[in-house]
Amino acid sequence: MPAATLAGSCCASSLPVAETFGHLSQALSGVHFVARDSWHDEIKNGSSVALFSAAPHGASAEVIAAALLTAAQRQWTIHVVDSSADFRYAEQSAWEDVYGAAHGAPSLLSEFTCAVPEHRDAVSTPHVGHPGCFATATLLATVPLIRSGLTEAEVFVSGVTGSTGSGRSPQAGTHHPERNSNMYAYKPLGHRHAPEMAGLTTAASGRNTTVRFVPHSGPFARGIHVTVQARAISEISEQQLRDVYKSAYADSPFVEIVAATPRLKNVVASNMCHIGVATDGDSVVVMSVIDNLVKGAAGGAVQWMNRLWSLPETAGLTAAAPGWT
Repeated sequence: MPAATLAGSCCASSLPVAETFGHLSQALSGVHFVARDSWHDEIKNGSSVALFSAAPHGASAEVIAAALLTAAQRQWTIHVVDSSADFRYAEQSAWEDVYGAAHGAPSLLSEFTCAVPEHRDAVSTPHVGHPGCFATATLLATVPLIRSGLTEAEVFVSGVTGSTGSGRSPQAGTHHPERNSNMYAYKPLGHRHAPEMAGLTTAASGRNTTVRFVPHSGPFARGIHVTVQARAISEISEQQLRDVYKSAYADSPFVEIVAATPRLKNVVASNMCHIGVATDGDSVVVMSVIDNLVKGAAGGAVQWMNRLWSLPETAGLTAAAPGWT
């Protein structure tokens, strides 16, 4: 399948990808970045196009709208996976309430589905908005639990993320002297991803769910560790709880239910999510770990694109975590 991204072969005067991302010098030798208004020039009319957008929140919608207009003019068959927050809400007003700005392409909202791949067997829209990294880790932990009806539909989520969750731009929260050997909560009970988690859990589970979310910055670069707590409606055993998750993810190649508590090093740099559970009979704890840059972003986006094009879901995503990092 011919595919396009916002990087491609171009003239020698454009910036090589390797100058910005040195670790890709061998894998993408000779590949250059191209401008936003010229990348489509290299794609023939009538092509099949896989378009990934990783533009910032609030900017991605306009970029995608322009790309889809070009696609219609050039008679492309196109699927888009957007990693920003611009297509994570079905309603324009819901997005604008959270982000405090006008949506860049409200007419396109109905063309996007937002969910993690594990919670949708199929989608009826041509495009997907991939949930955020905190949301991905949380949804994989909460949805089977809420759907089972074994707990109340209120969850308390404590998540810890590495410094790469804030991107490459220098800021106080990612500055080494501030982040190294340090850990702290930020925006407790007020983080803008909490409504996203609640809405997507409700949509996937069928139960109206409340999410109480406290995010933390951790002293590591990559990964997210989420702990979800809920109150059981009646006494539950750990085996019952584990069976809920094994059944929910029996056909999910990237989710593994582990016997012990999950560890970040076992998933970092892979597209895996490891889930562990615990209960004292009345309270339930579910722990979820992912790599924020892979399963929580680029890997999850590729997983969705594989499905949109009816490719094997695991295509390009089978690399194991290195373990010793």
